[in-house]
Amino acid sequence: MGALRDFVADLLENEGAAIEPQEPDGLDVVVPDPMRSAFGWPELVRLGFGPQLPSGATPIGLEGDWLDRFGALLGGRGRFAERQLVLPHEVAPPGDAERLIDRAVELPNAIWRLRKSAPTWTRCLLLAFRYTAVSDEKREGLIWVGFNCATNAVLGDDLLERLRSSLARDTDWRVPDSETRRVIAPIGHVQVSERVTPLVEHYVRRDLEPFLRAMRRRLGRDLTRVHNYHDDLQRSAKMKLAALQSAVGEKAEADRKREMMRVDAIEREYRAKIEDLRHHYALHVTVDWVQALTLTTPVHRYEVLIKRRKGERVLAIDWHPAARMMEPPPCEWGLGLERARLVCDHHLHLIEVSGHSPCLSCGKAWCKACHPAACPRCGQIAEANSMCRIVI
Repeated sequence: MGALRDFVADLLENEGAAIEPQEPDGLDVVVPDPMRSAFGWPELVRLGFGPQLPSGATPIGLEGDWLDRFGALLGGRGRFAERQLVLPHEVAPPGDAERLIDRAVELPNAIWRLRKSAPTWTRCLLLAFRYTAVSDEKREGLIWVGFNCATNAVLGDDLLERLRSSLARDTDWRVPDSETRRVIAPIGHVQVSERVTPLVEHYVRRDLEPFLRAMRRRLGRDLTRVHNYHDDLQRSAKMKLAALQSAVGEKAEADRKREMMRVDAIEREYRAKIEDLRHHYALHVTVDWVQALTLTTPVHRYEVLIKRRKGERVLAIDWHPAARMMEPPPCEWGLGLERARLVCDHHLHLIEVSGHSPCLSCGKAWCKACHPAACPRCGQIAEANSMCRIVI
């Protein structure tokens, strides 16, 4: 909880509170008047952030509404930020450039040639999203998505994590100077907005997979329990009904009707219980944009010539000294998180392998970047690349 305590301490101190750390994982806070009404705290309050709280401390954690309350205090500040990453010392690029590119780029239907390379600056866009999943339990999480605005590459998990670690180590916040701004590419807002939605859905689904597995186990357990209970009731009623089949007389007929009504009532109750479980375990996921950081960072840029049949195009791929990693090649259809790219014949689009899959109707394979809506031969509607919509 050290990071949360440091964040709360900086936030409260910036709002005029007096802070004194207490061990273990605590803060003594002298609260100013406006903050007292917002949080319902007395003038002097002790906050605790760890499993072992100081004596008399109010527990503060990621659960509950604390993040929302601190976010309301913060308002719109900090949602947009611009920063230049300056390395403490110069980092030389790897000596074998072609081997480096070969590990990052896989083109099954094309070839590539390295043309040149040079150090430069690039602008990366890092976006943070907070998701909340509510079913029979609640799960919250934070995900990061990153893009290189110059090369249009998606920054993978490892690369993004290393860049953020470099930012955490660099305590001196700098903004890009005028000379650096002239060489970096602008942000294409429309393109970023279109690419964010499927990426965020992918990361949220991946983060929620353990939660979903546990939820399915609980749902299966409850379904089995409800089924076994009502199955026993129905079996008992049907056994009584079978025993009354050979009986005659008005009393026997009344008993048969009663047991038939009982069987129907058990079936109705069973369907109602199943519907209750369906509502109880229904999953609602909301995703909210939290923060955008425009990061100007040094890179070593490689110009790569892509050749496919009689066509060719030049791509830029960056090696990031701050992370000591090569980014993946750009991807013009799909998530862009894997190495493999297919190159289409018409416009030499780089797409994921699934972006050149055969049409389900006529069997013709086509480039989804060239024809995103439908198959160019038969007009069959293409499968959507994403099932959710997130507004940035």
